[in-house]
Amino acid sequence: MTITLKDFYADWCGPCKTQDPILEELHDDWEDRFDVEKVNVDEQQDVANEYQVRSLPTLIIENDEGVVERFVGVTQRDDIETALEEAGA
Repeated sequence: MTITLKDFYADWCGPCKTQDPILEELHDDWEDRFDVEKVNVDEQQDVANEYQVRSLPTLIIENDEGVVERFVGVTQRDDIETALEEAGA
């Protein structure tokens, strides 16, 4: 099963810069158990619209069956880990 964490961000978004180190550390620790897809909403508005992203940062965790969890705003590592486990990572 493929687990993907989509990170919707923008270069001008201050809270997004707070989220980045949390995601990087988590991905390093979990190695290859999930993929991270960075989505710059200024460059990929079609993807942001498809996922109805209205606030930044937004994290969406998906598996082969679809969206498992959506987080809006800076999200703590524990919450992300719980959602990744529920997704099957």
